[in-house]
This record gives sequence, C-alpha cells and structure tokens, in this order.
Amino acid sequence: MTAADTDLRPRISPVTIRPSLGRRVRDRGATIAIYTAVFVALAPLVAVLWAVVSKGMDRLDLDFLTYSMRGLGAQDIGGGAYHAIVGTAQQVGLASLMSVPLGVLVAIYLVEYGRNSQLARTVSFVVDVMTGIPSIVAGLFVLAFWVLALGRGFSGFAGAIALALLMLPVVVRSSEEMFRLVPDDLREAALALGVPRWLVICRVVVPTAAAGLVTGLMLAVARVTGETAPLLLTVFFTDSINVDPFHGPQIGLAQYVFDQAIRPSDAAVTRAWAGALTLMVGVILLNVAARLLARWKAPKVHQH
Repeated sequence: MTAADTDLRPRISPVTIRPSLGRRVRDRGATIAIYTAVFVALAPLVAVLWAVVSKGMDRLDLDFLTYSMRGLGAQDIGGGAYHAIVGTAQQVGLASLMSVPLGVLVAIYLVEYGRNSQLARTVSFVVDVMTGIPSIVAGLFVLAFWVLALGRGFSGFAGAIALALLMLPVVVRSSEEMFRLVPDDLREAALALGVPRWLVICRVVVPTAAAGLVTGLMLAVARVTGETAPLLLTVFFTDSINVDPFHGPQIGLAQYVFDQAIRPSDAAVTRAWAGALTLMVGVILLNVAARLLARWKAPKVHQH
C-alpha cells in the first residue's frame, strides 16, 4: 500500500463520549462520600495525636526519661518514667521470646505439614478463639494460675506470660498468611532436587516470607506494648526501678499512665501525658522499624 492510498482513506474524527448527568452525579457523590469517610476516620486519630503531643511535650525531657518516681508523691513536681520504660522493655521482650518462636513453628505446621488434617483444623480453631479473648481474661488466667496457685507472686515475668498469650494468635495468623503466599513452585522445585522438607522450609520458605514475617511480628509487639489490663493483675505497681523481672512487682508505661492519670494532682496528670507521648513514640518507632526491616528483607529482583 502506497502513501497515496493511505491519504485517500476516509478520516474518522474521534468521538468524545460524555457521561450522562446521572452518572456524573453518582460519581461526584461517591467521591464526596469517600473523602468524607477518610476525614471521619482520620479526624479522631489526628485529634488524639495533637492532644498527646501538645500536652506531653510540656513534661517530656531527659529527666523524665532517666528518673523514676521513687520518693515522690502525687503532688510533687519532677520524677519520671524510667522505671516504667525498663519494665515495658523487659516484659515485651520476654513475651516476644515466648510467643514468636512458638507462633512461627505453629504456623509452619499449619501450612507445611498439617494441611487439611483434623489436628490442623483444631489448632486453627483454638487460635481463632484465642484471638477474640479479652486481654483482661489473659491477665486473670495468669493471676489465678501463676501468681496465686503456684505462689510465684507479682512480677514482670507474670505480665510477660499474659502478653505472650495475647501475642501468640497474632503471630500465628500473620506468619501463616506469609507462608501461604510463598509459591508452591519454589517448594516443589527444591523437593524435586531431593532436598529434605525441613531444609526446604529453612532455606526456601522462611527466607522468602521473611519480609512479611518481620512486619507481622513487629506489629504484634506494637499491639501488646500498650496493654494495661493484664498487667494490672500480674505485675502490680512500683515507684522504683526493678531490673529483675522474675522477682517483685514492676510497672509498664501503660500502667504508669493509668497510675498518674487517676491521681488528683496537676503534676501527676502532666506526667501521665508525658508517659502517653513516650508510649506513642515507642509504638511509632516499632512500626517504622517493621517497615524498614521488611524492605531490607524483601527479595531483591535483579534485572538483566
């Protein structure tokens, strides 16, 4: 076909399709509804953030982070939350040591070994039930079994057990979902080469799901960091630093905020706001760390 023949073709002008008035009205209404929903969802969060930051910054300083409440009363100015920060770090750390390995192993069983088995369905049902258990019920269980029946007394470790019970179903579910996202082709290719299943899990499945695992585990940690009810029943209170989580009462940041907020003193309420800001910043840092670790652990795609 020559250029002359091409020029002789009838030229078809583009047709502009205009939506009807009804469609435009529905589209505009849906857009307004979506933006309104976003605003309604963000407004309380922004209000809480503004209140905590504006009121907590008045008291949050280096002294607040490095001093405890030992020897100070509710009316006294000064003091800090160092003992609560230490308590939270120890309790959440111990809870993670108990729940993370167990939760990941349970998830590996559900995905890799127990597919469609009766035991796997039973374990999955129990995990679902544990997910809906109120946090105070976990605290009551540890109080009745560990603190009273066994006579271990209040301690940071008792609180860590309660937190581990709350973390466990979250770890299992998040890890299970990440393992299910690993393509079966990777497993089958490794098994076809004669690699044992346990080695396939360690060398193929877990590294492939590492990014999602880290994110889920860090979010589980962030979730229990702000728990108060189970710690009120298992850890009790203290105004001084207790670095031994296995003996004697401790206090966490959430308990510290509760304890200071109920005291009839402006100084105590100011400390409560500062403690809330410290707790909020800690949770935000955990979420940021989870995203950075997930990006670092994500599989690298090399383009040739």
